[in-house]
Amino acid sequence: MPPRIPLSRKSSKNTLQPSRIPVKVPLERSIDFCKVFVDGKRVPGNYRIPQALQVAREHDNAFVWVSLKGPTDEQMTKISSFFDIDDLIVDDVVDAHQRPKIERYDEQLFMVVRSVYYRDDEEVADAREIISTGEVQIVTGPNFAITIRHGAPLPDLTGRLESEEDLAVLGPSAVAWVVSDYIVDNYLKVADNLSRDVDELENEVFTPRRDINIDKIYNYKREILEMRHAIDPIAPALKNGLTNNRDLMRKALRSYFRDVQDNATIVSDRLSGFDERLSSLLDASVAKVSMQQNSDMRTISAVVGMAAAPTMIAGVYGMNFEYMPELAWKYSYPVVLSIMILTMALMYWWFRKNRWL
Repeated sequence: MPPRIPLSRKSSKNTLQPSRIPVKVPLERSIDFCKVFVDGKRVPGNYRIPQALQVAREHDNAFVWVSLKGPTDEQMTKISSFFDIDDLIVDDVVDAHQRPKIERYDEQLFMVVRSVYYRDDEEVADAREIISTGEVQIVTGPNFAITIRHGAPLPDLTGRLESEEDLAVLGPSAVAWVVSDYIVDNYLKVADNLSRDVDELENEVFTPRRDINIDKIYNYKREILEMRHAIDPIAPALKNGLTNNRDLMRKALRSYFRDVQDNATIVSDRLSGFDERLSSLLDASVAKVSMQQNSDMRTISAVVGMAAAPTMIAGVYGMNFEYMPELAWKYSYPVVLSIMILTMALMYWWFRKNRWL
């Protein structure tokens, strides 16, 4: 038995995998902006969070608005240390797959809204990408509002608060309304685009002698189903939130939120109507395709029948019987050929009369 040769230190060292050290991402990379509002007006300047909080605490009617994009667990923990955010909210913020809802934690409100964006079917390679969804989370407290976006663009909406001092003076909850109102208004735009697309599909289905793409109808049904999952829970969540958190929202702001709730309900009803129309289009498409197939089969059967008659006649005279007296007749060939043509002509006339051809 040959002796075992031990591995050298060098070779054994090379077999080790280098350890991966997690890279800490600075908090500033996840911050879109940090702004301060005092008495309904934005305070000019760029602030870090500690500085912004200090300015807000020096005034009675002031709050800080911080916008974040996809913060990590570590970044959100640091944010919570500044604003004393409840740990349950921090856990939900990092998990970006929340159902639309409004939850209360003492003096803090946590709101989740799903954003929906539409892209024209000519702009996407796959029809399944017509509707894209994201998630926007809003945390409000006595002197702060934090908006967090996951997988969805969100424009800087501070200009709306700046242009409407009566709105900004309502406090941090006004930020929740501005963001939710923008998202729900975008629902209405998406619903208008979908209405146009469904109308075009109806024209395709009910236009005579036009090819039908059933897969396209299925894709739109799937996209609308995805949108309904994002939108349908919002109206009930707003209704419960307004009922259970009246003390955290001023009266004027509650009326604004009820308008958002009404718009969300309108969009949900429209999407339900689109889904029913697409189901009817599917049934009509299947029926139209079935009728087209039946028509094609009748046409094929008619052509086969027309070819069968002369084939049968030719087959009889091709059997090479020993005694076929008509073969010796001078006019047998033109007579048989005429019979073939006449038979085919009569069959063609009958098929045309009964609309088989």
